[in-house]
Amino acid sequence: MTRRYFGTDGIRGQSNKFPMTPDLAMRVGIAAGTIFRRGGHRHRVVIGKDTRLSGYMLENALVAGFTAAGVDAFVLGPIPTPAVAMLTRSLRCDIGVMVSASHNPYQDNGIKLFGPDGYKLSDEIEAQIEALLDKDIIPQLAASDAIGRAKRVDGVHDRYIEFAKRTLPRDVTLKGLRVAIDCANGAAYKVAPAVLWELGAEVVTIGNEPNGVNINDQCGSTHPDALIRKVHEVRADIGIALDGDADRVIIVDEKGTIVDGDQLMALIGETWANDGLLRGNGIVATIMSNLGLERFMQQRGLHLARTKVGDRYVVEHMRQNDFNVGGEQSGHIVLSDFGTTGDGLVAALQVLAAVRRQGKTVSEVCRRFEPAPQLLKNVRYEGGKPLEDPIVREAIADAESELAGRGRLVIRPSGTEPLIRVMAEGDDENQLKRIVDGLIDLIGGVKNAA
Repeated sequence: MTRRYFGTDGIRGQSNKFPMTPDLAMRVGIAAGTIFRRGGHRHRVVIGKDTRLSGYMLENALVAGFTAAGVDAFVLGPIPTPAVAMLTRSLRCDIGVMVSASHNPYQDNGIKLFGPDGYKLSDEIEAQIEALLDKDIIPQLAASDAIGRAKRVDGVHDRYIEFAKRTLPRDVTLKGLRVAIDCANGAAYKVAPAVLWELGAEVVTIGNEPNGVNINDQCGSTHPDALIRKVHEVRADIGIALDGDADRVIIVDEKGTIVDGDQLMALIGETWANDGLLRGNGIVATIMSNLGLERFMQQRGLHLARTKVGDRYVVEHMRQNDFNVGGEQSGHIVLSDFGTTGDGLVAALQVLAAVRRQGKTVSEVCRRFEPAPQLLKNVRYEGGKPLEDPIVREAIADAESELAGRGRLVIRPSGTEPLIRVMAEGDDENQLKRIVDGLIDLIGGVKNAA
């Protein structure tokens, strides 16, 4: 069926505009509560959020929906997405909800849903929820004596702090390290600095004064300039930049150089392989990860499996094929030994463990490979299906043939805009520019192709 509400990561949109309205949030609560109301026990949901102004509105609407469906709601307040996934399992809840639009500006918001196992919902269950959203809600409501209760839960931050601390190897301490961390004025503004400080680090924190509208505003993993300046200012050994819901991370080394998700996956994958901890004989990444990462893994006798863009597809492949390290170039790092979704703080702790054990600087430890030149451009189109045009398909085939064995070509439509993304990578930058520009011009010239 055509998905009207759910995208690649839950439901997302601009606050107070369709579909991100309190009415729909309430309906999501009723529909999800109805579907997960199985068995005779008291059903429960945990609801977390980041620090957006609209979070109050959507949180209350979700509570109304779930309790109307006969589900007890445990309201957590601002807390990272991976903490919601962890607490869904820890508190034996039937479902978990995170109200967040991740790295987007405050005007946007979203609803992410987790099953009782802490994993994001499958396409099939999302389709079941969608099927109920536009239907009459009366048959879905609980009887008057079965309405759910709602309460705010204290101590959840402490649970996540202790969980995160336990992911650092026992023989490692952060004493003597000066760590600068940017919490993006988001969900981790309390817990992330606390974890690092309790593990012994000297912590310098920015992006920890949320006011409802400054989440991800010139801060966090998508805007690392503020962290780079702070690393230089305080002469930090490492900088850690989280995003608004703390499920992704970017590292800044002591020189102020950005370390992206590909380098972090290479480091963690290699380290775990050396320690005999890596499963699947490799890692899982998306089609957008750099060719240099693939070559790095091959040189070490390891495998790089690629999926569609989206951390849910990475996790799906990891579960099906028993990998325990995966992620995206953007900084979503999934370590399934510890959690069921991306966790920026836990990934950063694994990086810090490698730094301490090797006794080297972050720049020496984290620069695992030289990235292959990569060129990405977008082209807007008006209607039709340009990628199905015979001339375009022939040009793409010719470009793939030209790059065969020396590079890669990735062409995909955007999931949210009428854009087609054209990415090429290889060792010859002039060749990449010629190929990408040629395809952009050709695709842009196709109007209403069949």
